Amino acid sequence: MGKLTSWFKRRPTNLSDSGQGGTNEKLTTSIYGAGEAVTEQMKILPSRMKSNQATRAKPLYRRIWFWAGLGVSGGIVALIYGISLIDRTLPDQAELNAVVREQTLTIKAADGTILQQQGETAREQLKLEQIPDNLKKAFIASEDRRFKQHNGVDPQGIARAGLNNLRSQGVVEGASTITQQLARILFLKQEQTIWRKLKEVRLAQKMENELTKDQILERYLNLVYLGGGAYGVADASRVYFSKTPDQLSLAEMATIAGLAPAPSLYAPDKNPEAAKRRRDLVLLRMREDKIITPEQRQAAVQEPLILKTSLPKRVQVESPYFTSYIQKELPKYVSPNVLKNGGLVVETTLNPTWQKVAEEAVAKTLRNQGRWENFKQGSMVAIDPRNGEIKAMVGGKDFGKNQFNRVTQAQRQPGSTFKGFVYATAIASGKSPYDSYQDAPFVVDGYEPKNYSERFRGSMNIRDALTGSINIIAVKVLIDVGFTPTIKLAHDMGIKSELKPTYSLALGSNEVNLLELTSAYGSFATQGLHTEVHGITRILNRQGKVIWSANFKPKRVLDADSASIMTWMLRNVVQAGTGGAAQLGNRPVAGKTGTSDEARDLWFIGYIPQMVTGVWLGNDDNRPTYGSSSSAAYTWHEFMEKAAEGMPVEKFPKRPKLEGRKGTIKAQSIKPKQVLNRSISSNDDSEGESARNSEESRSSRRRRRSRYSQEEQQSSDYTPRRRRRDAYGGLRLRTEESSSNNSSSESSSPRRRSRRVESDSSSPPPRRSRRSSSPANSSGSSGSSSPQPSWRDRLRPSN
Repeated sequence: MGKLTSWFKRRPTNLSDSGQGGTNEKLTTSIYGAGEAVTEQMKILPSRMKSNQATRAKPLYRRIWFWAGLGVSGGIVALIYGISLIDRTLPDQAELNAVVREQTLTIKAADGTILQQQGETAREQLKLEQIPDNLKKAFIASEDRRFKQHNGVDPQGIARAGLNNLRSQGVVEGASTITQQLARILFLKQEQTIWRKLKEVRLAQKMENELTKDQILERYLNLVYLGGGAYGVADASRVYFSKTPDQLSLAEMATIAGLAPAPSLYAPDKNPEAAKRRRDLVLLRMREDKIITPEQRQAAVQEPLILKTSLPKRVQVESPYFTSYIQKELPKYVSPNVLKNGGLVVETTLNPTWQKVAEEAVAKTLRNQGRWENFKQGSMVAIDPRNGEIKAMVGGKDFGKNQFNRVTQAQRQPGSTFKGFVYATAIASGKSPYDSYQDAPFVVDGYEPKNYSERFRGSMNIRDALTGSINIIAVKVLIDVGFTPTIKLAHDMGIKSELKPTYSLALGSNEVNLLELTSAYGSFATQGLHTEVHGITRILNRQGKVIWSANFKPKRVLDADSASIMTWMLRNVVQAGTGGAAQLGNRPVAGKTGTSDEARDLWFIGYIPQMVTGVWLGNDDNRPTYGSSSSAAYTWHEFMEKAAEGMPVEKFPKRPKLEGRKGTIKAQSIKPKQVLNRSISSNDDSEGESARNSEESRSSRRRRRSRYSQEEQQSSDYTPRRRRRDAYGGLRLRTEESSSNNSSSESSSPRRRSRRVESDSSSPPPRRSRRSSSPANSSGSSGSSSPQPSWRDRLRPSN
């Protein structure tokens, strides 16, 4: 640098010598200054180089741009993770189509009418086009003014609501869209947390992608809670104004739409002033959105708030015995998890018209015959035997007082109705209905069955024995065919209860319920085909998708010829036997009566080709009645006469040829250890002869019968010389007999109420009875004059 400076110092002298003194001097000065600047820069350069080297040595984590980038990328990753975490807690995409809330259950009849609802749900689900346009727009103006524009979440609405709430220093407007509210209704709980709000937002976005705006609005208007137990606009219209939505005025629509944010606060029946203020605000928003004119708004604001409250339809329960049965059946068809999640719609087989007729028929019998025959309860079930569908079910007198279903839960002795299975086994084993047995005193292994009248008729064929319900012959037939085939056939035909192999099985000593007994008799109506009895056709989930549907196939349980022969025999029971009260004019009817010991159970199971119906009458505490199975047959007639109206008259198949038939069931005859057959005594013969010669007495007795008491009078066996016996203890056994086989040796005095005794299958205790003061003629001759009407005849109702 010293040399360079010296050089520059010498240059001016040389330039001056060349004749350019002034210019050279200036140039010298400029060059000299530049040299100085360069010199200064040369001095600074090493320090800058050291500074740059220090900067290059600084680690990344101490650099600002590194942390800024890291923060942005971390936020993005956290956002993505948070969204994925929320999505994992949300329902699957397929579930976004849900149309009902969780924890709800709707049971519908066969025609779609709602029988019962449970949980937070509306009884009436309206289509969007069924809801008035102003009512829809009132909700949009009140709850989500940009409903058509946003995609589930409305930022403008959030900002507007925040500003309005800030101005008012209170919550006057919500920020949740209709879609968000629907997401909360269907999938979320009502807790006030940030996490729930985030899930609500995300769900709303997903629902907007899956559903149309109309679908979202329709679901919302059917599900939103509007106070007073009302879910949806249809319920609210009924609860507050006792109207349908299309009958509401503009002011009433605005009142209902204003309830959504806080039903308890704006309920017009609890806080009418707040309801009016809210209504007027909704009307103002409708005018601002040009939905209504100022004149319409003014008229609606001036309209007085007039309420006419009603209970929501969802609290009503139709056919409660049937719906309770359906709820107990549901676990058979869907898993516990599905039931726990709820939201199910159950479509059933019930015919509401037939159900009403059945309820009326049972109520009439209990009101009339029950009053003087001393029974307090009754039940009925009607089944289509071709597909096993339950069409009507009456489980008792008053569900509100007693929920016990006597169709499905009551196990009772079926009495003579069980003889149908005994004789069906015999026919299927190859026996002819004209095969004869001896009706005479009979003891087998210490068991002595008795006929109701304690009389014997000698030789009788199977058909007549069934028509007259002769107990001794039923037991003899059971011995010939065996316990195992009889029990197996009964179970195959539909009996679910346990059946024990005892001689009294033939007389109905094993308990069954009305549903299984009626279903089993339906196998006769379908020529030996049995379809599992059921009350549910389909089960739908929250999305309206079918998750279960009935697919019960008919099963051959009895050959067609044997079933047809049994129907021919059972028709004779109705035409000429104990089931005469069940006749339906020109419509063929087959069936069987049954009465357990001391008339504790009164039965009739009857059928036409299209329907089988069973009736039971009695007392829950098993007290004896004064009635007969004819009362059950009469109840059956009252129902079927109306239920069959408009139903085509179908004929039963003709009886097949009896010659050359081969059995389809192999009999397994019982080999008793001891059998004692006694001949008919002369006393029995004289009674029979007296009965045959007492035409006048028989005519008198027939005149005393009403149209529904075609079974022999049950008081006839009360004589001073006789004691009532237990049905299954080997003493005297009741039976229903046809009027053509009845003996006139019965006493004309009515049976009086007696003390109840419990049956004992081994040795029944003696029971004292209070007898009528009228003279009893044990020989069967009633004299030449007709007796005076009994107290039972005088109590019989005129209708």
